[in-house]
Amino acid sequence: MLTTKSQFVGKPFVCPEQSLFQTLVQTATVHAHRPALIFYGQTVTYQQLVADVEQVSSFFYSQGIRKGDRVALMLPNCPQYVIAYYACMRLGALAVQVNPLYTAAEVACTLKDSGAKMLVTMDRIYEGMETAECVQALKSVVLVSLGNPPDKELPASVTQWGDLLKQSYPLPEAAEINPAEDVAVLQYTGGTTGRSKGAMLTHRNLIANAWQTVAVIGDENITEQDRVLTAIPLFHVYAMTVAMNVALFRGASLILLPRFELLEVLETIKLYRPTLFPGVPTMYVAIANHPQAGEYGIDSIRICNSGSAPLPVEVMHLFEAKTGGKILEGFGLTEAAPVTHSNPYFGACKPGSIGQPTPGTEAGIVDLGSGKTFVEVGKIGELIVRGPQVMKGYWNATHETANAVRNEGWLYTGDIAYMDEDGYFYIIDRKKDMIISSGYNVYPREVEEVLYQHPAVQEAVVVGVPDSYRGETVKAFVVLKPDATQAHIEWHLDEWCRTRLAAYKVPRRYELRDELPKTAVGKILRRVLREQ
Repeated sequence: MLTTKSQFVGKPFVCPEQSLFQTLVQTATVHAHRPALIFYGQTVTYQQLVADVEQVSSFFYSQGIRKGDRVALMLPNCPQYVIAYYACMRLGALAVQVNPLYTAAEVACTLKDSGAKMLVTMDRIYEGMETAECVQALKSVVLVSLGNPPDKELPASVTQWGDLLKQSYPLPEAAEINPAEDVAVLQYTGGTTGRSKGAMLTHRNLIANAWQTVAVIGDENITEQDRVLTAIPLFHVYAMTVAMNVALFRGASLILLPRFELLEVLETIKLYRPTLFPGVPTMYVAIANHPQAGEYGIDSIRICNSGSAPLPVEVMHLFEAKTGGKILEGFGLTEAAPVTHSNPYFGACKPGSIGQPTPGTEAGIVDLGSGKTFVEVGKIGELIVRGPQVMKGYWNATHETANAVRNEGWLYTGDIAYMDEDGYFYIIDRKKDMIISSGYNVYPREVEEVLYQHPAVQEAVVVGVPDSYRGETVKAFVVLKPDATQAHIEWHLDEWCRTRLAAYKVPRRYELRDELPKTAVGKILRRVLREQ
């Protein structure tokens, strides 16, 4: 119920008390012969998916993997990722998500911190780190090849994926899972502060969040007839939940692409006619601004989820106008598996808002000082959330856990936000990204929204840079649309901002870029630009 303070409780929600593997088996029992995975012309049915999961879990078991052990998955989007993930779930092992773009040092840190016993990765990735101490220390490595496997002798501890599918191993019983307590995934994140930490996401966290997402979309809008285009990486918590688990829980088909490459995505849309497309703002920018996008049948897309970064309102309107679909902007964070808010499919969507809390989720805005007092509706403060999707804690990090989850189970997000009188929430910015210029608070998203409205701007990001007079000053990094002229563009952008923003918010510097640095999921790396 909405209170006089900025606190809101989502609709009632009951989470099924079962494991992730049990949920997959339920789907496969009903939809055995329907396509579960589609990958470059290869189709895996639900029946075959479960059989492959059992086969791979048998191999894992033969390698000594038991309940509670950690298995590192370092793969792009491919059927092998889904199979290995659910093989871990069947055994009660923890899937450790590792970004395939990580440096050797980052991989070593993740493997050491998690205590992983096994690594499942691509053959070409392994070739670059096979002599690393962290890899040598593993009990077992499984190599996935998307082409012909390497023709060379491998150590006894290394097994080719194709070989393990051909062998016969005793099938162990599926592990008994306590969904509320047993951790399913270690999802590494910078968290709300400090070093990279492994968020412990339980079976209940992940099952709850998938069904919460289904509730927001609507049962009738995600069925066995739907095809979910999955170009966001599955090793990221957003895709893991909103694409993979949501689709597989509902009997839909996952169309897997290893990366977002615009022309390949458009050709895939033309070939398979996907109906749902979870994405990030940079993907919607790219598609909406492609001059021939309409020729690829993008009108097949009915529903999009947008997360990972704020979605500029202009981009939302342009994409929806070209597809006829509906973008549901939401919000989440790794520590909440990840979705906490979303605009609803049925009901009012408020552009610029992250929507209301998902069913079963409480959310509130507290003061930026102590974080103990709910502020009034419309006032700015820190967003906090509580619900069945909130992590169990950080792996081997008791102090960091106590700082992130406190005051009776509230997760402190580190995001500055406010709530309106209808219970819709609006993210202003990350606490750490706020710019203080001449004593005034400048929120980058507000400036970026204005820049995105300029007809020549394709992408924009704003950061604070040191200034001897103001303390910090506002700098904008801009990517222009292909047909835009660069002549006098900085002057035009300055004039544009000055008529739409208070003087202290107007960027003092502009830098044109051919592209902006992004994470694997497509989120613009503000930190990298700030450091540069």
